[in-house]
Amino acid sequence: MEAHGLSANVNLTAESAQLVKTLLERHRHTITKEQEDNSPDSEMRNINWVASKDFTVEVGKKQIGEYVQTWEVQPCWLYSLDFLHATEEDHHTFYHYRVRFSTPAPRKPIQGTASVYFVMDVSKVKPQTLPVEVYFVVESQRLVHTPGKSRFREKWLTDIVESKTLLHNAVQL
Repeated sequence: MEAHGLSANVNLTAESAQLVKTLLERHRHTITKEQEDNSPDSEMRNINWVASKDFTVEVGKKQIGEYVQTWEVQPCWLYSLDFLHATEEDHHTFYHYRVRFSTPAPRKPIQGTASVYFVMDVSKVKPQTLPVEVYFVVESQRLVHTPGKSRFREKWLTDIVESKTLLHNAVQL
């Protein structure tokens, strides 16, 4: 897998590598069932994703930001959104992004972070009028989510930050 604009020996994060592996498997095999949250009170929020022909790195970044705004998280969670890199495959270009969340406070402006990794899949073989495919995975988790089919949970962010804090405290003993 060669990264666009980067050398081939780039170390992908475990989350990015998991996303690419899952997406390639999905394209090679028929998807039989999506992981969905079927609770009656959960509305699956999504946005209208850009057509492949109109995709740029900046448009992707803007749209991920719009999508993250649909998540029901407390306003104390602030985030930064970064484009990481692109990877080329035979029939796809995968654009990797990271959304890093934290809850800064006046007494503790630097606290733990939790990341959500996104991949935008721009197909080289499907009609360019179709929207890009978007998937995300939460840091240290393996389940790949699809916007509009998975409901984001604030608890995922809290659990990651708490786990990191526990690990940090254990290491300092």
